[in-house]
Amino acid sequence: MRKNLTLLFLSVLLSTVAAVIITRYALCLPDRSEPAAGFPAIRQVTLEQQNFPDFTYAAESCVDGVVFVKVVKREKNREASILEHFFGYGNPYSMPRESVGSGSGVIISPDGYIATNNHVVANGEQIEVTLNDNKTYKAKLVGADPVTDVALLKVEAENLPVIPFGDSDSLRLGEWVLAIGSPFNLRSTITAGIVSAKGRSLPDMSGEFKIESFIQTDAAVNPGNSGGALVNTRGELVGINTAIASNTGSYTGYSFAVPVAIVKKVVEDIKVHGKVQRAMLGISMTELTQELASLAGMKGDFSGVYIAELVRGGAAWKGGVREGDVLVAIDGRKMKNPSDVQATVNSHKPGDYVELTICRDGKEQQLKVQLQGEATAAAIEDEGSATIMGATLAEPDKDLLKKLGLKGGVEVVSVEKGNFSAAGVRKGLVITHINQIQVSTVKEALEVIKNARRGFLVEGMYRNGDVYYYGVGV
Repeated sequence: MRKNLTLLFLSVLLSTVAAVIITRYALCLPDRSEPAAGFPAIRQVTLEQQNFPDFTYAAESCVDGVVFVKVVKREKNREASILEHFFGYGNPYSMPRESVGSGSGVIISPDGYIATNNHVVANGEQIEVTLNDNKTYKAKLVGADPVTDVALLKVEAENLPVIPFGDSDSLRLGEWVLAIGSPFNLRSTITAGIVSAKGRSLPDMSGEFKIESFIQTDAAVNPGNSGGALVNTRGELVGINTAIASNTGSYTGYSFAVPVAIVKKVVEDIKVHGKVQRAMLGISMTELTQELASLAGMKGDFSGVYIAELVRGGAAWKGGVREGDVLVAIDGRKMKNPSDVQATVNSHKPGDYVELTICRDGKEQQLKVQLQGEATAAAIEDEGSATIMGATLAEPDKDLLKKLGLKGGVEVVSVEKGNFSAAGVRKGLVITHINQIQVSTVKEALEVIKNARRGFLVEGMYRNGDVYYYGVGV
């Protein structure tokens, strides 16, 4: 009995001693919160339940705000084949062929305004919109902007479900987003992905004012998704799905959306003006390299875009910007590449003032610049002449005015590609009135054009005495 008690006592004593030794050893271990030399840093995080991706709220709250868009297009009359020409088989000129296309749209106001892609509705004879509850409406095309590939439709309805606008500028790389649309006519399809890149450009886009500021995602987007919604997990619209990068025409991992910041401005301009009022800074820019940064006197870390050329008389030129400057920021927002500059400028309207931060000779300075519109941004004034919207205007010879019996006017001395050429104006026209206002100098003509909102009427006389009228858009 006494032997058993002795063994029990020794066991307890040894256990106590072992516990003390282990505790002291543990207290002497280095703090792993600060990595020791040669050891990788370990970051510990705690994710609460709500931080795990849950798309149910965004999906359920936004799916009713996306519509199916059906577009009927009529092909132009085709030429008769040899058999039809000689044997009279069929009549190709009586019934033009019809083709049906489809896409998606996003309801942006309860009274029936719907945003979609321009390429979805372009050349459409009839447009039909079907809601998620299968109600169908005939839609009217209010306006479209091929440059940004955004179009605005209107249906006669009230109290429609709306997807609220979000902030596409605050999107973060890796943030979850949902694409909602009707791929392959599978209506109300929802796919998920992350923001892969921002300010992305597409090599197949074309246009004088090319917009290169797409949101790139890996959410599955296929034909029929065009014009549909890209939403964040809060159920806010952050973009309009518009394109995919694919050799097959189907989704291969790359999708692109027009940021909602651009969509908002485009649809507002279409509502008010009937077309986009596009602001212009008047610069040609390129990516900033180490060599170009050194030319501008920048040392150490650098960011911005290099200003290679300026439009004389343009907004930047008038504001004091010079070739060789580096544009660092606009209104305090850092510019990392030309896409950032394009997106920022195009979020403004002509006449808006912006503050440019530029670097010149190694020193930063702020310049206040008033953005111009298409009607005035291309004006290059030089000794009584000006080039605007593709036409060069100058004061005509007095002998010509006397020959035509005119007291004054402005002569079109050359016409290149632009709004004047599109309207049919030819070289040699002596403009006497613009919007029924008599003009006798180039300055007067520019002033009237500058104040024109949606277009202007040009009245003039050619050298043979013929009087012509032209409607020129702005």
